[in-house]
Amino acid sequence: MIYIDPPYNTGRDFIYPDSFKNTIDAYLRQTDQIDDSGFKISSSTEIGGRAHATWLNMMYPRLKLARMLLRDDGVAFISIDENEQADLKKVCDEIFGEDNFIADLIWQSRTSISNDKEISLNHNHTLVYSKLRERLLFYGEPLNRDEYSNPDDDPRGPWKLVPIDANKPGGDTLYTIRNPETGEDFYPPNGRSWAMNSKEFESLFRDNRIKFGKNNRSAPKRKLFLRERELRGDTKTPSSLLLDAGTTKNGTTELMELFDGRKIFDYPKPTSFIERLLNFGCDKKGHNIVLDFFAGSCSTAHAVLNLACRTEVSASFVVVQLPEPVDERKPFGKAARNLGLTTVSEIGKERIRRAAKHLDCVGEKEVDCGFKVYKLAKSNFLAWDPLPEDLENTLFSSVDHIERDRTQHDILTELLLKLGLDLCVPIETQTIAGKAVHSVGAGTLIACLDEAISSGDAEPLAAGISDWHDALAPAGDSTVVFRDSAFADDVAKTNLAEILKQRGLGNVRSL
Repeated sequence: MIYIDPPYNTGRDFIYPDSFKNTIDAYLRQTDQIDDSGFKISSSTEIGGRAHATWLNMMYPRLKLARMLLRDDGVAFISIDENEQADLKKVCDEIFGEDNFIADLIWQSRTSISNDKEISLNHNHTLVYSKLRERLLFYGEPLNRDEYSNPDDDPRGPWKLVPIDANKPGGDTLYTIRNPETGEDFYPPNGRSWAMNSKEFESLFRDNRIKFGKNNRSAPKRKLFLRERELRGDTKTPSSLLLDAGTTKNGTTELMELFDGRKIFDYPKPTSFIERLLNFGCDKKGHNIVLDFFAGSCSTAHAVLNLACRTEVSASFVVVQLPEPVDERKPFGKAARNLGLTTVSEIGKERIRRAAKHLDCVGEKEVDCGFKVYKLAKSNFLAWDPLPEDLENTLFSSVDHIERDRTQHDILTELLLKLGLDLCVPIETQTIAGKAVHSVGAGTLIACLDEAISSGDAEPLAAGISDWHDALAPAGDSTVVFRDSAFADDVAKTNLAEILKQRGLGNVRSL
């Protein structure tokens, strides 16, 4: 599932530093707002279309990538206000396809009335799109147990009555149903039929699943048992109006409670709203990854922790946020900086830490609240870029092809990405023969990224790695990785590889 709450196009500059090639002058010429001599022929230049275009240029590639990342049965929720709702929907129709548009959820984001416009804007939109509608996993609201009762003490438990007519006649579905108690005959409503044939109706009647109203004086209806619905995992179809999912005021209060009464962020989404969306879009049986690439204060991460704590849904989060500097000119910016939080991403990280300490879990349930933080960087490995006029020096300078300021954990992270391993797998470190050795995923990957391995180090290092591998007992084959430039000579490298091979570790690679 993907949920994003992108920066709304309010007319102010937003922080996303994308490169747009067109100049204002070129844009005005393309849109016929100035003539060939440079004179303006429109009374509304610079603003209008380009204001929308700049925002949409920022959104388009991110939405394109979002669709690529989305699982085939996944769903995307995109919150927006009325300024860009229409344009955003057109872009999403192009990227996701019109057939994959599910709904426009209207969320009551505030209850107070403002006097700054002719009509107080008390709602936001959330556009809902699937990747492949025929494979979409989508759930509704939890069943309302108050709608069910058991006035006739049916041993199958509480029930409610539902109609038995349908809008597509076919087969033996047009027949008379007689109330045996009153003798009154009932027929399907005009243009409709019964939802089952006469034999199926008789079977339901004999099974005490047909009632003529609770007083036996109304049209026939079928008993729908709560227990049977719960066993099937049924949910209630949600409304497009979300009037009880919290407001931005609730989101502000929620965040202030975590930060000792300080307001450190403007208009955070309440976790109650995002939790509703999580309940709609998260697979109830498998593990879910929830992505939010406009993380802000990390309401989404907080909501995922709440969901995992209060339900049986298994989910983890990936949240992305630029290190946007906090605006100290605003009151919430001053409050954040007083806590040592100088960027929006730092606010989000601190929120997750504090939220983890205040989780209210059901029963004795425990939730893993650990998370890792990564920052985008260039590759750790220098690309081969020879200088034809000085090839000899280029060769020697490329012997160590790893960036000089990179740590072992930097290199290890890129290794995980290149080998397709999960960044959240457990990583253990031991010192073997004086070298730091890392085990990833219980021995799936073993890496020694020390900068110096001598001939004398080869045997004790190989023996120690082999012993640790045997103790870890990974289920599949393991890969062992070293820095190629670390070996003192070819003898050290060959001896180390051969000893590991004799001990059952044949997949040895060097960087």
